[in-house]
Amino acid sequence: MSFGAFMVRGFMRAFLRPQIHKDAEIDPVVLRNQIDKQSGRMKWPDFIEVEEVTANGVRCLWITPPDAHPDKVFYYLHGGGYIFGHPDTTHKDLLWRLAVACGCKVFALDYRLAPEHPFPAAIEDSVAGYRYLLDQGYDAGAIGIGGDSAGGGLTFGTLFQLKDEHLPLPACAVGLSPWTDLLGTGETLRTNLNTDYMIPGEKIAETAKMYYGDVDPMTPQASPLYGDYTGMPPTLIQCSKTEVLYDDSRRLAAKIDAAGVPVVLDPYDKLPHVWQALARFIPEGREAIHEIGLFVRGHQRAKPRAIADQNAAAKLLPQAAE
Repeated sequence: MSFGAFMVRGFMRAFLRPQIHKDAEIDPVVLRNQIDKQSGRMKWPDFIEVEEVTANGVRCLWITPPDAHPDKVFYYLHGGGYIFGHPDTTHKDLLWRLAVACGCKVFALDYRLAPEHPFPAAIEDSVAGYRYLLDQGYDAGAIGIGGDSAGGGLTFGTLFQLKDEHLPLPACAVGLSPWTDLLGTGETLRTNLNTDYMIPGEKIAETAKMYYGDVDPMTPQASPLYGDYTGMPPTLIQCSKTEVLYDDSRRLAAKIDAAGVPVVLDPYDKLPHVWQALARFIPEGREAIHEIGLFVRGHQRAKPRAIADQNAAAKLLPQAAE
């Protein structure tokens, strides 16, 4: 463990853990406003281009690094327990670093949040975003998909929905400490309760209920641990051995492997949940993002992007002789 990770871990133990393990019920609106206010102060680096678009009714961001490959994209779904988080508040630092590491644009979805918008709202939005990418001419083989925590669960849930809708699947999938079991049956929810300084494991059930509402929590689109991974894309899963969601990762990896799908489980030790988002402080975060970049680059197979805009296409055609 690096000195930076040691210091971050100590700060979380002393200051963060007492706050998140309070007995009070979770108020999503208050929590959302507090976190957005704190994280919204960070700025995008000057060398990163950011463009906001509406993708089939859903707000999204294009994050473009220098020398981005024109035909490849990494589709990212942020975490936040399905109740908080936005690409341009909580995930700025992670997103631009992923764009640089992957050498392509990152397309970050700002999906609707629970409990105001419970399941399947996030799935509907994520599929809408993916359809937008296909409509823009991106080949499925040139698209990587990934997310952290709840966004990791949403990543794999989206794959099941894409499969159900007979859409071409992305080239690869990446989960950063994915939350894959809304029933909370993982042993590490209890055994790692005192070593996870970020997620209050005792409140997992409360947060999960806000998201799945009246739907069966074993539905694969909601709890991807319970799905059949036959035919799914190659997958990379990064997690920490000391977090409460460790079992969500290792059981998912075992299930993917049993389905005959290539999967890499990359567990780190004594690091906080989604430490990649703390890469500016933790060298292990920069290392993990580098590994994600290698994985995504190694699986994307870009075809020249089709031009979705017919008017733009017409401009490229030679003018007919009068």
